[in-house]
Amino acid sequence: MVKSHGKKQRAKNRSRRTGAAHASAAANTVHRHEPLPDMAILEGLPHHAGRELDTELAARLVAACRVRCLPCQRTLTQKLRTEQRPTLVALAAAIYGTLPTAGSVASPTTQAWAPLARAGKTDPAAAAEALAAVEEMDDASASELLEDTLDHWAMGGAAPDEIADMIKVVHDAPPRQRPADPLDTFRNAGIKVVTLDDLDLGDVDTYYLAPNYGVTLMKTDTPDGQPMPMLVLYPETEDAGIEDLEARTDWEHWGLHGMPDLDPRWRVRARVADRSLRGLVRTGPDGEDDIELWRAAETVSLPEQWWGLLDRVQHVLVAGPVKTPEDPGALAAAGDAGELLAVIARVKFV
Repeated sequence: MVKSHGKKQRAKNRSRRTGAAHASAAANTVHRHEPLPDMAILEGLPHHAGRELDTELAARLVAACRVRCLPCQRTLTQKLRTEQRPTLVALAAAIYGTLPTAGSVASPTTQAWAPLARAGKTDPAAAAEALAAVEEMDDASASELLEDTLDHWAMGGAAPDEIADMIKVVHDAPPRQRPADPLDTFRNAGIKVVTLDDLDLGDVDTYYLAPNYGVTLMKTDTPDGQPMPMLVLYPETEDAGIEDLEARTDWEHWGLHGMPDLDPRWRVRARVADRSLRGLVRTGPDGEDDIELWRAAETVSLPEQWWGLLDRVQHVLVAGPVKTPEDPGALAAAGDAGELLAVIARVKFV
């Protein structure tokens, strides 16, 4: 028995798309697969990271979905999952790169992957990670993503102008600029500046030499009303604050409207054994931590509901700094004052 609303709706969508309730389609007597949709526009998406696409296979599969030909769908979807993951990624990104969220009907696999597709519109690194995530999926997860994607394409798919706009954003968006380093003033004046990176500190833990933050657990809602875990940073040292976060991160200024961008480099580490959070870090190109904003000083098991939400969503909205985030209106006041930075980080379970 299908219990959840999402599963029920996906089952209905699959029935409509595959024609499972229609004897003529199941008996392979309906083969109106023309005209084939033009899938050449998928080539312009960044999510396949330059890998070769089989646009003819994509077109044949979408056409089979639109006429509800189950035998053809079975053959073509298997080929796409096993031989053409980049094409699967392009088909999915054309949908979930334009939608604000995956929606509550989508499978957990798609809900977890969709933020990468949206981030990939403007971030080549996120686009490459979106491809890598799909290539690492097992067959069951890839099937879930493909089924959700085909449900959209069967109803018409992403509008060509929406995909064209996404491609335009990717090619035209300038790289986000970091704030100027205040020490550049001294460097330009010919004054030698020595930073922590210049010192040979041996086994010294540099985390405690940099500004530190604490975190407050909160929850928020996505634009389509889905709950999402949230962490609000508050300064724990005098040098922590908005200027430090602007210098050490490229998070966007956020006014609590809409959702900030996803940056897959930022990770919230969570330990499964005791259901606790361990830290907030940014990983560099080598996979090592290059920025550590927060580290848990002690082990505190999270409330069951918050941990369950974290486990389900596997992304966290991180915002700050707010001096007293527990005060009513403090978060909104920081946003209204333009002193709130935010990012969506991925959860790394350890």
